[in-house]
This record gives sequence, structure tokens and C-alpha cells, in this order.
Amino acid sequence: MPTSEKFDFEDTVAFVSGAAGGIGRATALAFAREGADVVVADIDEAGNEETADLIEETGSRALAVTCDLRKSNDVQAALDAAIEEFGRLDYACNNAGVEQGPEKTANLDEDEWDRIIDTDLRGVFLSVKYEIPHILEQGGAIVNVASGAGIRGFPEAAYVAAKHGVVGLTKSAALEYADTDLRINAVCPGIVDTSMMDRVTDNREGGRQAVINQEPIGRMGTPEEIADTVVWLCSDAASFVLGHPMVVDGGQTV
Repeated sequence: MPTSEKFDFEDTVAFVSGAAGGIGRATALAFAREGADVVVADIDEAGNEETADLIEETGSRALAVTCDLRKSNDVQAALDAAIEEFGRLDYACNNAGVEQGPEKTANLDEDEWDRIIDTDLRGVFLSVKYEIPHILEQGGAIVNVASGAGIRGFPEAAYVAAKHGVVGLTKSAALEYADTDLRINAVCPGIVDTSMMDRVTDNREGGRQAVINQEPIGRMGTPEEIADTVVWLCSDAASFVLGHPMVVDGGQTV
């Protein structure tokens, strides 16, 4: 059941990409717990189906669609499936993304640049582009998952460029539709304890501790903490928040 009237997501539909695990799965489940039916999209079919099963355990309905967010036809097909199944789309969280290795700019392979930009920026653009017409039919909200890397620099040029692009896209699209019933915002997570972070640290205790040491709060964030922020940004409690890159990072960018 919804926790308050401002978090009443009953009879609404949310679309979450990158939902096979981590922040995406936590966000899909957070929407479901507030009463929304949820469409989950990911290239990882098995993980995506598992998320759908977890959603249905909350009592909400779920639809799992296999989708490569870099491909326009895949994005359109996923959203068409959502409309066919549930008849509407109210909210979207565009979360799918990949990380970059430690290569310096001069050593960064051009194909690797394209892979990161295509997934982390083009994928968000295509999602927003095709979500907007559906959400405008009754109003709602979009939240793009950027990163602390979207508001400051550090030595991963492709990833930082992509996430800065997500923040810029969010601000521009938000202003374009500011006079409608559609609000567009972004969330900028800090270091969050997900499988991506396991890959970055090679899941070594020393590597994990070195990462934790970057957080003033003294720990990594949890996927659920980011998910709660996404749901808040979509709720009526955030009705005056527009085009904002909300930083949720334990003080890392203070």
C-alpha cells in the first residue's frame, strides 16, 4: 500500500531500464511497493525476469522486456509492449549504464568511447525521446540516472562526458516540457554498493575500502537509497522540482 497520499502510485505504470540488478532492480521494487505496476527492461534477460518475479511478490503487476537501450527499435518496442500490456505510462527511470576502465584519454580506445557514450548517453536520449509522448497523455515524471561524474570531473573521460551529457539532456528536456504535466529530473548517485562497484574494485577488500575512503559518510550508498530518491522525484512531494540533478552521494561532492 502507498505510504502517503503524495506517494500514491496506485493505478499507474512505471518503466525502469537496467532493471536486472542494482539501482534498477531496487527502483523497480520501490515503485511496486508504492502500488505501481512496473515494466522492467534490460539486456540481461534472466536477471530482468527475476526482477519481474520479485515485483509480483509485492502484489503489483510486472512485465519484463529484453531491450538494448542503444537501439531505437528496441526502445520503441519495449515501450509499445508496456502500452499494450498496461494501457499507459506514467513514470520512467532511465538507469541502464556501463562503467569505464582506468584508461587515460590518450589511451582510450575509440570503440570503448563509442560503447560508453552509446549506452550511457544515447540510451538515455532514446529512452526520453520515446517515453515523452506516452507520459504526456496523462502527465507524470521521468528520472534519468546520471552520476556524481555528471557534475564534477575525474579521470574517466568517456564516462564523465556521458554523465555530464545526461545532466545537460535532463535540464534541456525539462525546460522544453516545463509548461506540461511532465517533470524531468536526474539523480546523481555517489559510490553505491552494486555489481558495477564489484567490477571496479575487482571485489577485493582493499579495493572496496579504498573506494569507501572517498565517502565522507564512511560507507557506500545502497541501491535502495537511490531508488527512494527516484520515487520521491516522481511523487507529488516533488511537484516543484524540475530539471534538477539531485546529488545523493554521502557528501562526496560537498
